[in-house]
Amino acid sequence: MKQLFLASSFSDVLPAFAEFVAHPKGKRVTFIPTASVVEKVVFYVNAGKKALEKLGLVIDVLELSTATTEEINNKLRNNDLIYLTGGNTFYLLQEMKRTGADQIIVDEVAAGKLLIGESAGAIVTAPNIEYVKGMDSIKKAPGLANFDALGLVDFYPVPHSTNAPFQKIAQKIADTYSSSLNLMPFSNHEAIIVHGEKIKIERC
Repeated sequence: MKQLFLASSFSDVLPAFAEFVAHPKGKRVTFIPTASVVEKVVFYVNAGKKALEKLGLVIDVLELSTATTEEINNKLRNNDLIYLTGGNTFYLLQEMKRTGADQIIVDEVAAGKLLIGESAGAIVTAPNIEYVKGMDSIKKAPGLANFDALGLVDFYPVPHSTNAPFQKIAQKIADTYSSSLNLMPFSNHEAIIVHGEKIKIERC
């Protein structure tokens, strides 16, 4: 059964995650900070790690831009959960496609592995990420051939919808795409939880 926990700011919705995940203590998380590599503001990476550790989860970092094919395959397939941090959505997708991690993640989620996506990590679960061009710089992903993403959900997450400094761009995304895409805006204190065919927004 498909299990996704999508957050704008993971540390702010930890209580909702603690309720959603069963017996987290001791489970290993493949923690992928790749989206943050090209960003200057990265405080959320450590905040996410600390939040996971607070629940007793064991973090196994996987940096896609430097990892070997064997390392990517082993960690994604053998660990218990997958965590995609925030950062630049286009760079994250570029590196996932370049390394083949995208297809492994799709396969693992289809097999029931829980995926946590934070901000950019939530956006890449959509069918396509072109709609966030105003939120992230495409220039940071010169090797990205197209915007087709993981397609794990049939909606389009819009993180930080009411939070600074993203309110205006989130509103612009809504104005531009709400008539053509199934947008799902959510704030830093909300999480989108996908459990099989059920989708709900949990507030903290």
